[in-house]
Amino acid sequence: MISLHRLSIALLLSSSFAISAPSWAAPADSVQVPQRGVPDGFSELAARLSPSVVNISTAQTIELKDAVDKFPEGSPLERFNDFFGGRRSEGERVSKSLGSGFVIDGGHIVTNHHVIEGSDYIEVAFPNGETFEATLIGTDPSTDIAVLKFDAPDTIPSVKFGDSDASDVGDWVMAIGNPFGYGGTVTAGIISARNRNINQGSYDDFIQTDVAINKGNSGGPLFNMAGDVIGVNTAIISPTGGSVGISFSVSADLASGVVDQLIEYGETRRSRLGVRVSPQKLSAELAESYGLETPMGAIVSGVVDDTPAKKAGLKRGDLIIAIDGDDIIEPKSIFRMIAEKEIGNDVKIDIIRKRKRKTLTATVDRLEEKHNIEKREAEEKVENAADREVNGISIEGLSDEVREQYRIKSEVKGVRITKVNKRSPAYGKLQAGDIIQEVDFEAVEDTKQLEAIIAASNDSGRAAMVQVLRRGNYLFYGIRF
Repeated sequence: MISLHRLSIALLLSSSFAISAPSWAAPADSVQVPQRGVPDGFSELAARLSPSVVNISTAQTIELKDAVDKFPEGSPLERFNDFFGGRRSEGERVSKSLGSGFVIDGGHIVTNHHVIEGSDYIEVAFPNGETFEATLIGTDPSTDIAVLKFDAPDTIPSVKFGDSDASDVGDWVMAIGNPFGYGGTVTAGIISARNRNINQGSYDDFIQTDVAINKGNSGGPLFNMAGDVIGVNTAIISPTGGSVGISFSVSADLASGVVDQLIEYGETRRSRLGVRVSPQKLSAELAESYGLETPMGAIVSGVVDDTPAKKAGLKRGDLIIAIDGDDIIEPKSIFRMIAEKEIGNDVKIDIIRKRKRKTLTATVDRLEEKHNIEKREAEEKVENAADREVNGISIEGLSDEVREQYRIKSEVKGVRITKVNKRSPAYGKLQAGDIIQEVDFEAVEDTKQLEAIIAASNDSGRAAMVQVLRRGNYLFYGIRF
C-alpha cells in the first residue's frame, strides 16, 4: 500500500488464503458477445471465461532478526505464541498472501509481480477445486507483470490477449478474480480513461475503469465483451482500502510484450537510448520558445556518456518530438517507445534545437535493468556457493551462513571441504574443514572456479600445488588429480 495521505494507491494483494471456490462452469465456446452497445448480461461470458482464472496462493518464510522467545508450554501466556509471528521455528514466521491470475497457452499463468514477490511456494487453484504447484518463469517489477508455469492437463482452458488500443472510453469490461479470498468473483463496468500514468514506473500505461476491484484481484484479467484480455488488474485508488470505483489495469498492449519476453528469456530485454528527460509538460509559452504551435515532446535534461544518445549527438535542451515518426505527446512515453524497439536497430529521432528541426539516428542497445542484474547476481551466487564433488572432494562455497557457522572471517577466500572420499587422490592429505585457497598458484574464489582449475590440472598430467588454510595455518600439498 502506497499511502497518499487519506487517498491511497493500493496494490490488490490479499493477506489470507482463499475460501472454497464455486464449481467449474462448463465452457461455452459458441457464445457470441457484441463488442459495442449495452450487453443483455454477462452470464454466458462469465461461464466461458471463469475456468481460465485462477486463485494464486503464496507462502514466504521470513527470518526475524530480533526474534521474541516463545512462551513455554503450559504457561498461561502460551496462547500468545501465534500472535508473535506464527513461527515454524524460532526466528522465523510464514507470510501468506493471495492474488489472481489467468491461464494463457502452454500452461503459463499471467499475474502481478507483487503477488508472487519473494515467495517460497506458489499454488494455483481452479474454480473446480483442482490445485497445482506452480513455478516462477520470470518477473518484471517495472510493469508489475509475472509469468508462472504449471503442468497443465489438456482439459485446462486458456484465454488470450486482445488489442487494448482498440478499446474506447465508455466500453463495457468485465473482471474475474478472487477479492478477499472469495474465488471466482465476476464484476463489470466501463472504461473510464486510457493511458493513465499513476507514477508506478517508467512504462505506465494503465486502463482506468469503474469495475469493482479489491484486494485479492491482483493479477486477474480485465476482459472486453469479445472475451479477450485487455488488461491485468493491478491497483486501485481508495481512501478506505476497498473499491470506490477507480481501478487500474496494465494494458494488454504493454503486458503481452512483457509476457512474451518472460516466457522466451525468463527476463525482459528492453532497448535504451541513454537520455534523461524533464518530467514537465510543455507549456504554451515554452512550446513557443521552441517554435511550436502545439505543446508536445520531451526536453532532454541530460545525456549519459557512452550511450546511443551520446553517439547520435543528442544534447541537453534538445526537444525530442518524435521517435520513428511517432509523435511524443507525454514526456514519459519516450521510455516505453524506445524500450519496445528492437535491440541493435537504428531509430530516427526528430528534435528541435535552437528552433531548428533536425533528424538524428541512434542505434539503440540493451538496457541493463536493475532487477535483471540482481537476479543474475543472485543466481551466480547460488551457483558458486552450491555443494559440489570434485575428484572425490566434497566442497561448499563460503556463504554467509557457512562463515557464521564455522566462524570464518570475511577476508578469508576460497572453498571449504566437507568430506574427502577414501578413493580420492587427496585422501590422507586434505581434510574436512580445510579451506582450499589456491590450486596451481591460482586463487580459488568459488566452487565453480575450483572445478575449472582442477580440470585444467588433469589435462596437464602433473601434480598440482594445493594451498589450504587449516585451523589458522597455511599448508601446502602436491596432489595429482
